[in-house]
Amino acid sequence: MTESLPVALQDDDYREAVVDLLGAIAYGELSAFERLAEDAKLAPSLEDKVEISAMAAAEFGHLNALRARLTDLGADPYAAMRPFRRAIDDFHKHTAPADWYEGLIKAYVGDGLAADFYREIAAYLDPDTRDLVIDSLADTGHSAFVVDRVRSAIAANPRLGGRLALWGRRLMGEALTQGQRVAAERDALSALLAGGVDRPGLDLAAIGRMFSRLTERHAERMAELGLDS
Repeated sequence: MTESLPVALQDDDYREAVVDLLGAIAYGELSAFERLAEDAKLAPSLEDKVEISAMAAAEFGHLNALRARLTDLGADPYAAMRPFRRAIDDFHKHTAPADWYEGLIKAYVGDGLAADFYREIAAYLDPDTRDLVIDSLADTGHSAFVVDRVRSAIAANPRLGGRLALWGRRLMGEALTQGQRVAAERDALSALLAGGVDRPGLDLAAIGRMFSRLTERHAERMAELGLDS
């Protein structure tokens, strides 16, 4: 089975790390699909309901591509996702939106932060896996919808901006907490970041720069929404 894979993926340790990473992203996509489907019920208009439902459908499409890739790697997609269920479910449990606008912020800021983190890791993957990860995290074209709805709501009710800014900061803190927890519990992912003889890795300075970039991008997203980070 492994002989038909690219050279990098014939390394058992590296392949295990890739399976872990794809499993984490796949369960994140499944969770995003479920959450967005629930958020559609809160939509104030038919147009909003359709937009959120389309976002949910896109997440499910990404999930299918990841499942297929995991199968190609000789892994059980469901077994690969299972170790990340608790951490991701806990994140969503601790960040359940109170209303439609908090749900929009979470879809844009929370999912964007996770996507940024996985894109950073993708730089240390073999080309085929890197392309799959980037494609799975691609903006499906709905960002403009979220930005428009949030900015319009704040213009109509400026006091809403303060509450949503606090919510955005809370999402950032919870995401970092859960991300650190997953990395600490999964040796394969830690090894992936550390690199190998034929692959670059992240030293402490590089990890620090990575988190600085994540923080900066989060601030940019908040600014795009008309909120303070």
